[in-house]
Amino acid sequence: MSRYICPVKAAFRQQATIRLQFVRSFAGEFPSRLLMTAIGSDQLKRTEPYVINHTRRIPPDERQQPARRQPCHERLPRGGRQNPAIEVPMKRLEVREVLEPRPISPPPQSSNELAMAADKPPEPPKQPPPPAPPKDSKLPAVRSGGGGAGGASGAAGKGSGGSGSGGQGSAGSGAGGKGGHGNVKPIAVTLMPGDGIGPEISLAVLQILKAVNAPLLFEPVDVTPVINEKGIQTVPQAVIDSMQRTKLGLKGPLMTPVGTGFRSLNLILRVLFNLYANVRPCRSLAGVETVYGKVDVITIRENTEGEYSGIEHQLVNGVVQSIKLITRPATLRVAEYCFQYAIAMKRKKITAVHKRSSMRMSDGLFINSVREVAEKYKDQLKSSGIIYEEQAINEVCLKIVANPTQYDVLVMPNLYGDILSDTCAGLIGGLGLTPSGNIGTDGAIFEAVHGTAPNIAGQDLANPTALLLSAAMLLRYINMGSYADKIESAVVKTIKVDNVRTMDLGGKAKCSEYTQAVIKNLG
Repeated sequence: MSRYICPVKAAFRQQATIRLQFVRSFAGEFPSRLLMTAIGSDQLKRTEPYVINHTRRIPPDERQQPARRQPCHERLPRGGRQNPAIEVPMKRLEVREVLEPRPISPPPQSSNELAMAADKPPEPPKQPPPPAPPKDSKLPAVRSGGGGAGGASGAAGKGSGGSGSGGQGSAGSGAGGKGGHGNVKPIAVTLMPGDGIGPEISLAVLQILKAVNAPLLFEPVDVTPVINEKGIQTVPQAVIDSMQRTKLGLKGPLMTPVGTGFRSLNLILRVLFNLYANVRPCRSLAGVETVYGKVDVITIRENTEGEYSGIEHQLVNGVVQSIKLITRPATLRVAEYCFQYAIAMKRKKITAVHKRSSMRMSDGLFINSVREVAEKYKDQLKSSGIIYEEQAINEVCLKIVANPTQYDVLVMPNLYGDILSDTCAGLIGGLGLTPSGNIGTDGAIFEAVHGTAPNIAGQDLANPTALLLSAAMLLRYINMGSYADKIESAVVKTIKVDNVRTMDLGGKAKCSEYTQAVIKNLG
């Protein structure tokens, strides 16, 4: 029996020796701490584990930089390096010059065009189309010189060589002068009455525009949201077709349900027609007393990106993520418009608003793009005496409510502009007195930015001033500043001299009474 057991013990002893040699060679090749139990303790005469000691690894500290992945510009075949390395050229960003908005010529009339009132004015005699307005006239809220008495009479087709001083001192003549508009072909405008009090204030504005003989033809369209074939909420096709024909829009307030998943119709319109710049002049209106006295601040905000891009989703239950989108082309475009506006309007200061300390990448890209445009217009700013500065959004909010006169033109991303523009509106008496214009590459939409006020809808209590002043911005946009001057002068006289005010301005006049008072003061 023993002769069979002894060879087995010898085999076990030989296997244990081989394992020990393997472990030693493995530990020598890869120095690490090995802890193993004794192998064949009876045969190797070991009672403790076999331990190989080495230098302990030092944990990383703040002085050590984390490993960074380096880009590889060589592509190797699957079987190894068989061919010479393929050089992949590095892509470089090209700085392209931002295109300026093209001059918009009067669009052709369509069969659906409606006059401002039930009676359509007679067709003017056919004449060659007027030359395209200069670039500066495309900027909203331009105090273009009206033709004075002679220019106004020339615009009505009655003047025959009279002259007068315009709004900026330009001379008028019987043919309309420099600021007059004699025998101008009516321009079509898409009218979006809106919801709530929108239809009644739109009717009031149409009556005033008819009384001032503004050569405009309106195409009323319904902006009730629809769902397209892809299941995406949008505006009716009639609105898109009308805006593509007219390139101009006048819009009342639109209602967007809150917390129901519906996308804002205002945002849909801005994206559809690429209305990249929102311009809101916040100027004190004579006759409306405020604690801040004379306020004159222009807010220009990027209109298509930022937090209002609508890019948000739910990560897990109870966790929602919203993405702030900032792109260099969009920022350069709105910055170009802002600097052109400030130079053309002879403003004194441009303030770029940001929060770069917290959002270093998004707001950092915005402010760097604005600096790039500021460097481009450096000489023009210096010759015009315009100062460029940068301030954080919290600092601007603090200072503007204390002393709004220290600001002139503000340019900022979408969300900041929405907050600051409403803040500035509160400084001059509220949103009911604040006009607004959305400027795009192929058109513009001017709107009242206040709410739909469903609690007073249909009761003849609404204030049409905001939409009326927005219509005046539209008139200046198409180089008809003389009509805009008349409307603004009539509004000031109605409120300051006649003391005819709606309920939101502390008066008791109804919307229809206020409208008739403005029409009376047009003459």
